[in-house]
Amino acid sequence: MNILVTGANGQLGSEMRIVTKDTKDHYIFTDVVEVEGQETTILDITNIDAIRKVVSDNDVKVIVNCAAWTNVDGAEDPDKRELVELLNAKAPENLAIAMKEVNGLLVHISTDYVFGGDPYNTPCKEDQKGTPTGVYGLTKLHGEQNIQKTGVNHLIFRTAWLYSEFGKNFLKTMLNLTATKPQLKVVFDQVGTPTYALDLANAIVVAIEDYKKESLTLNNEPYTKNGVYHFSNEGVCSWYDFTKMIAEYAGQTECDIQPCHSSEFPSPVTRPSYSVLDKAKIKETFGIKIPYWTDSLRKCMSNLQDK
Repeated sequence: MNILVTGANGQLGSEMRIVTKDTKDHYIFTDVVEVEGQETTILDITNIDAIRKVVSDNDVKVIVNCAAWTNVDGAEDPDKRELVELLNAKAPENLAIAMKEVNGLLVHISTDYVFGGDPYNTPCKEDQKGTPTGVYGLTKLHGEQNIQKTGVNHLIFRTAWLYSEFGKNFLKTMLNLTATKPQLKVVFDQVGTPTYALDLANAIVVAIEDYKKESLTLNNEPYTKNGVYHFSNEGVCSWYDFTKMIAEYAGQTECDIQPCHSSEFPSPVTRPSYSVLDKAKIKETFGIKIPYWTDSLRKCMSNLQDK
């Protein structure tokens, strides 16, 4: 099967390259810029005609959308809001339309930031009402809604606190800061679960394999597992706990890491204070076993050292 990946040079896209390197499927990795050493097809997903052309030319049956505007604070800039909506809401709709036209599947990555406005202290289920507190979360919610309205076969995976060996992320920032700063303050009143992008990439591949099997007998009927799913690693921690574990695993014990409140780091957007995702649905539907967050952190840090 021919499968297209957008945002292929980002964190998740880079992990998708790794987990699919030995597959029998043909993966087309696309982005808006090229990266040295990575074979990349240039594709602007805000241009529906460009999407249709690459889908037609390559007989694409599945699109995995890893592309998005992810700068949460930057999304609050009034001059950027139209662009954020275009990338996070309109572009996914374009991908959905293109897949609907060929009766294919769209796998779309969304976020825990669709929640946060209402108080809650139990893991978020897929049917919990979205109450985003900022432009980033709102536009990602719009993206989900736009996809669903098209009637395309779709899997929407909401994730949280994504990190990897690639690009800029919290893990790499904290590795640098705990190695160079004598003292560090990290918020302890935001709780969630770190997610290793490699684990999410593996889950996506499992879901695609399920779709491939069912697609042989669909006969233009909807995929029976269409819907929204939550994926993060298992367990719960704060950003403070996450940082403490990063420093411990790295052997960087000289930095004095102190817990602090979010109010000590003013931000243009209020981040969810509790964004733990309930993952029962994805585990039951696809038979996925999800690693505990500290185990995945160890694995990522080991892979980072090997790069």
